[in-house]
Amino acid sequence: MLVERHRARDERERDARSRFLAELAQLPRPLDRDADAVHVTASAVVVGSRGTVLHRHRRLGRWLQPGGHVEPGESPSQAALRETVEETGLDVGHPQGRPRLLHLDVHPAGDHVHLDLRFLLVADDLDPRPPPGESPDVRWFTWEEAEAIADEALAGALRAARDVLREGETADVD
Repeated sequence: MLVERHRARDERERDARSRFLAELAQLPRPLDRDADAVHVTASAVVVGSRGTVLHRHRRLGRWLQPGGHVEPGESPSQAALRETVEETGLDVGHPQGRPRLLHLDVHPAGDHVHLDLRFLLVADDLDPRPPPGESPDVRWFTWEEAEAIADEALAGALRAARDVLREGETADVD
């Protein structure tokens, strides 16, 4: 299983991994957001030579990585791709054509809890063009800019992306 094989990089992510494994062991339909208040979501750290892409979340007003709920029939890595395209308008892909789980996070989202699987995605260095209905505030950030505005959870994902890019370990199995 993807979460079992994932190597957590810090204490927050180790705690998230433990919570993931406990929840996945008991949730009958972990990808179904209507089945339980706790469910799996998917997001992405999008990288390119300009840095990383973030969007200002419409409801939260914070700069975050693109992502959202997994739709019926999708894998989490497919959901990360779809949500990223929907929220940024960018053509993105998995590095080397294969999903790479980058980071795990567990966080409250209103009256429910997201078990967020964060994938590494790559994009050409074009300007984002979010479609109508999505947040118009989407842009490339340098790594330093992104880390300066990131909350603890996003900062961990950004550090993981930079580590993976330095180490060259971009492929994983979904």
